[in-house]
Amino acid sequence: MGMTSRNPPVPPDAFMSAFTSNPYALIGMLVSAGLLADPRAALGADEAPAPRPAGFAVERHRDIAYRTGPGADKERHALDVYTPKGKKDFPVVLFVHGGAWKWGDKALYAGIGESFAARGVGVVVCNYRLSPKVQHPAHVEDVAAAFAWTAENIAKYGGDREQLFVCGHSAGGHLVSLLATDPAHLKAVKHAPGEIKGVISISGVYKIYHTEKVFLEAFGKDEALCLKASPLTHVAGKHPPFLIAYADMDYEHLDSMAKDMDAALRKVANPCDLLVCKDRSHISIVINLVQLDDPLHKSIFDFVTRK
Repeated sequence: MGMTSRNPPVPPDAFMSAFTSNPYALIGMLVSAGLLADPRAALGADEAPAPRPAGFAVERHRDIAYRTGPGADKERHALDVYTPKGKKDFPVVLFVHGGAWKWGDKALYAGIGESFAARGVGVVVCNYRLSPKVQHPAHVEDVAAAFAWTAENIAKYGGDREQLFVCGHSAGGHLVSLLATDPAHLKAVKHAPGEIKGVISISGVYKIYHTEKVFLEAFGKDEALCLKASPLTHVAGKHPPFLIAYADMDYEHLDSMAKDMDAALRKVANPCDLLVCKDRSHISIVINLVQLDDPLHKSIFDFVTRK
């Protein structure tokens, strides 16, 4: 089940090469594409980027620890909060980055926080521990802890804890889908999937195969563990509403996985919308998300603001 992209506008090999060997090259790629509001955000500079043109100025709160104490990782157990200045009781999206459970950083997604906060939607972007340093369930345990922090603290920033959404791209799509369908992870931090108003999964992974190399470092070869790590395993009804999106030129098999997840949710009468993003690859689907006229951006905004 090799995950290859069909004629991608942004070659994934070039993306991953930049990611692993030269993060500055990756930052430049994302800035030029509009994903980052300003490269200084990714490089850790104190000066905040200018807000994107829209209805609200954006307030930024960076590098907040969502887990402290023994075993806490200062870098990976941290999150950034983007809020619309002057607005109260706004919906909030917890965004979880992708990167095959091995790469990624919250700073690379500053543009997503900027673009939605400027429209009146709060965004929390979290880091989590990465493989091979850790394996499942460490990634989803961290996302659960980030959700718990958001639920318990977002009101201090003006957000409405009754309107908490989770969103993830690629591996992040897997993590937010698992968080919403397997209650064990939120139960461990004294919360529950019922607190999630909706799930947005972008080019997500819904089944983990113990025989596939792409999953080896993050999940290992134990078949039972991989089955339990698969969101599809846990679909049984009474889950939050889902918005599932994938690119028409996405990595191989992600389209069929998305359709399978949509079908499973619909079979148990769980609300689900399935969106195919035209002229998009696995990378450009998230890069273009910062554009206010992007169809997926519009769909997400409608999803989190509809009553």
